[in-house]
Formats: sequence, structure tokens, C-alpha cells
Amino acid sequence: MAIVYHNIVETNMSAILTNMALFIGQKDERSELQRRVATELQDKLKKREELAKSPDLVEDSEYMKGTKKTTSLAFAWVAIVIAVIAIVIWLVATSLAR
Repeated sequence: MAIVYHNIVETNMSAILTNMALFIGQKDERSELQRRVATELQDKLKKREELAKSPDLVEDSEYMKGTKKTTSLAFAWVAIVIAVIAIVIWLVATSLAR
């Protein structure tokens, strides 16, 4: 009975070793793929960093110095201007109608 048990253990060990070899081989292929993906991502990151470091010709130009960004009241100013234009057109139209 010990011989049969020993043969089963050896058979199981060879199957385990075969499966482990397949797993290790599979892991090596994945690691190669992971290396390629990692290098591609690093290259993309380097390109993005280079683009971020390059000067923006609009914001870095001389004529943009001393200017401010548009405030949240810009919509109100546009509405006021449109209202004034509408009133002027209405006044001109009513004065010509008489």
C-alpha cells in the first residue's frame, strides 16, 4: 500500500510541477506584456510632461500681461447691453412711426 501511495504522490507532484511550470510560463508572458505596457505608458507620460512644459503662446505673450479673466458678471453686462440696444431700437421705431 505504501508503494501505491508513493506512486500517487509522485504522480500528483509531477502534475503539480507541470501546472506550476505552465503557470510560471504564463506569468513570464504576462510580465513581458506588462513591461511593454508600462514602457508605453511611461513614454506617453513623458510626452504629456513635455507638452505641459512647453510655453503656451497665448498666455505667455506680451499682450496678455496685465489682463484679467472674465468675471461671473459678464452675463449681466451682456444682458444690459442687449436691453439698451433693444430700447434704442424701440425708441427709434416709435419716433419714426409718428
